[in-house]
Amino acid sequence: MPSDSYSGKTRARVAVITITLFLFILNIKRIVADTAEIHSFQQGCKLEGLHPLLIVTYKEITISVDKITVPHNERITVRCRELGKYKLIGEPLLHCRNGTWNEKTPYCVPTTAISNYTENVPPTIVFGLPTGSAALEPTGALAVFPGSILHLECLFARKFGEPNWTWTSSRDYLKGWAMSRGNDWKYRLSIYYAKHHDSGVYTCSTPKGLSNSIQVRVVDVRCPVLTEPEPPLISHIGSNRIGDNAIFECPEGYRLEGASGVTCQYNGKWSANVPHCEEIECPAIEVEDNPLLSLIEHNNTYGGNAVFTCMWGYKLSGLQTIRCGGNGRWNASIPTCLEITCPVPETPRSGRIIEQTRYSNKKRYHAPIYKVGALVKFACLPGHQLIGEASLICIENGTWSHRPPVCKIRCPYPGDPPHGRIAPLKFWYKPGDNIQVTCSPGYVTPLEPVKKPSCRENGIWSAPPPPCRSYKEV
Repeated sequence: MPSDSYSGKTRARVAVITITLFLFILNIKRIVADTAEIHSFQQGCKLEGLHPLLIVTYKEITISVDKITVPHNERITVRCRELGKYKLIGEPLLHCRNGTWNEKTPYCVPTTAISNYTENVPPTIVFGLPTGSAALEPTGALAVFPGSILHLECLFARKFGEPNWTWTSSRDYLKGWAMSRGNDWKYRLSIYYAKHHDSGVYTCSTPKGLSNSIQVRVVDVRCPVLTEPEPPLISHIGSNRIGDNAIFECPEGYRLEGASGVTCQYNGKWSANVPHCEEIECPAIEVEDNPLLSLIEHNNTYGGNAVFTCMWGYKLSGLQTIRCGGNGRWNASIPTCLEITCPVPETPRSGRIIEQTRYSNKKRYHAPIYKVGALVKFACLPGHQLIGEASLICIENGTWSHRPPVCKIRCPYPGDPPHGRIAPLKFWYKPGDNIQVTCSPGYVTPLEPVKKPSCRENGIWSAPPPPCRSYKEV
């Protein structure tokens, strides 16, 4: 009995432990689920109506916007657009916590260079680098490479008094009015051969107590060394120190794909990837869908030509040759083909058209259309002679092969009388022309006076030629 009792207690204890573990696991899962649900409902933060002079950096991307939304627990940095020309009022770093920013939205106020050098605004601070290099950080701090010479200019009208430079570093610096052009408004502080302990905040204050500051960080930041790009890219690469630039360009006939210049940034990264050159090509020209048009030359690279021609009986409307330009576009549109037709020929006065080939297409109530190769023949009314070509052909330039003929009043050759010949002998006689008859031997014209036949103005002879009679009959 005791052993059975002991065994039962053990089983009960194991069961209790198992149930407890099961409930514990369920509770952990519920806590994890609740936590995930809480995080899923945590709100992002919005910034709207941002001052147009503010520059926002989020995830190392710098943008200029009037509103931005970031997720919960993310951070952004804010600075004024032009270093030293505007003073940032507020904190540059903003942290989003469940829909609420940790600080008020900062804003920018203008300084002396923007406000015509009045004494009622903070002074402008500009910087110069006779040697060395520098880059701007998202917070507005100036990152300077060691060994650089940095001049900080406090712009303030000297007539209002002398401003004062203060700084947080432990070194002493030369300061005073610049001994150069503009020395009545440039109060300078010079940092020669900057070292790490020159990092700090440099503040210029006016006699009225208005101030502006610039933060300087001397940092040895270098970007990866840029290798000389493959041709045909032409590059002008300086050093890889912070603030240094590399410039790229392509030779004629190539297009630059990417940024034309990159800068070594505060974070040791180049502002963009090294670009490359692509050969300029214009869109390929396809003419399969236009059976009337064909290409006799097609080079769609930069400076190349596309030369077109139309099938027989058609002419180009547009340029026959187009060129591929430096912008990757053809300098003109693809031409089209228009059917070549000749104008309706003029029907000569006292004449008519007697034949038209099948190349002409005469429709009711419409003028006939004469295509290339169309043939037209002319004839004159009786008593008229056709002067010119009796047949015209429509040729490829859209004109007729000859001028239309004309019909002139003429009397036709009347024919020789039996046993005689008329003189003068011609095919056509003009109005007013006379003829006479010469008879063969043994024949004579009538003895009585006979008036010579004359060609009248209506193209009809005044009389037929006189007959020739045998001597025996006279």
